[in-house]
Amino acid sequence: MSEPKGSSGAVPSERLEIGGGTPLRGRVTVSGSKNAALPQMAAAILTDGPLRLSNVPAIEDVETMCRLLRGLGARVDRSDGEVEIDAQGITMTEPNGDLARRMRASLLVLGPLLVSRGEASLPLPGGDDIGMRRVEQHLEGLRAMGAEVDEDEFGIRARATRLHGAHVQLDLPTVTGTENLMMAAARADGITVISNAAREPHVVDLALCLKAMGARISGAGGDRIVIEGVARLHPTEHQVRADYIEAGTFAMAAAATGGEILIDHLFCDDLDQVLHKLRRAGCEVEEGGAWLRISRRSGLRAVDMTTWPHPGFATDLQAQFVALMTQAEGVSTVSEALFENRFQHVEQLRRLGAEISLQGRSAVIRGGAPLRGAELNISDIRSGAALVIGALCAEGASSLTNVHHLDRGYEDLVGKLTGLGASLKLLPAGEQG
Repeated sequence: MSEPKGSSGAVPSERLEIGGGTPLRGRVTVSGSKNAALPQMAAAILTDGPLRLSNVPAIEDVETMCRLLRGLGARVDRSDGEVEIDAQGITMTEPNGDLARRMRASLLVLGPLLVSRGEASLPLPGGDDIGMRRVEQHLEGLRAMGAEVDEDEFGIRARATRLHGAHVQLDLPTVTGTENLMMAAARADGITVISNAAREPHVVDLALCLKAMGARISGAGGDRIVIEGVARLHPTEHQVRADYIEAGTFAMAAAATGGEILIDHLFCDDLDQVLHKLRRAGCEVEEGGAWLRISRRSGLRAVDMTTWPHPGFATDLQAQFVALMTQAEGVSTVSEALFENRFQHVEQLRRLGAEISLQGRSAVIRGGAPLRGAELNISDIRSGAALVIGALCAEGASSLTNVHHLDRGYEDLVGKLTGLGASLKLLPAGEQG
């Protein structure tokens, strides 16, 4: 089976040429959520038969997870938006280190391996360098459920004869921690309660997938999740939830360029905070449940924003909002409450001519400064999306390197933006457009 390409089909040596100045217009369909698909793929380890997932995005992180699971001994088939995983053949409990370090989502196999195979070892996970994302809450939760867990600079090693239910109080509502503990608890003895749980839509979607497999879970979407462990989980099929981060990215790109687009195949409720900010900024927003129309026919107003765990404004959309505010009249302040190193896009947006100053965990944007094309470097997935938005608003051409970061989180981003009238072209490094 051939391996699908990621969002742009790019490899690290390619660069993306973007011609700015054209408002986005048309219709775009949202792909499945990366943040929902990856934990569901890890959950296949809990079953005694195949898990078939549909609406799986063709992105690099999904391919990495496929390879990681195959390395453990699972059978993984992937084609046309579907992934089928049969984990019955898993004999390894330590994933390939190089693959595991590529993305933080590798941590999601810890709980499933521990509860189904009795042990798990993995290096400290990698992924985007956006600040400290500690794993103590994952590990303390597993210890409360009866696991022996050791952590050092080389990685994590966990063992358990049998996990049991426990009350796990999270200091912060960590998404990956909530998902890991929920999967482990699904097959532990007794009842587990996760308090101060993460409430993101992809946490809810994992719970729905696990329930389709026979898990007994209540409360997902709130801050208290109750899981009654069962002896086994059975094969099932599940459709991955639409990616509200992708939808929010397109909505802000349309608003920034002064265009009008219809976004379909999404849950509008997942974007409540984003849509509220877009309306305050002067955009016209029409919701249809599974579709959304965004348009801007006049100037943007500056709006302040602070990221917060769901249902607050998603940190994964902060960079895109900063890019949007460069097009607004007035001064806005965007504060990052979750990660201390998530303003790597600011320096690159300044290269385009944006007037942005950093004050601790806040970016102060003086909007309205004209942007002009420049050479830009992408440092992580969401910063890359912000630079694409900035380049779409700039006069002239911009050239973006390290395009592979976009492949990790967006399916066919170049194709979708081109379909909305944008001028984008992938070129080998060094070739002139």
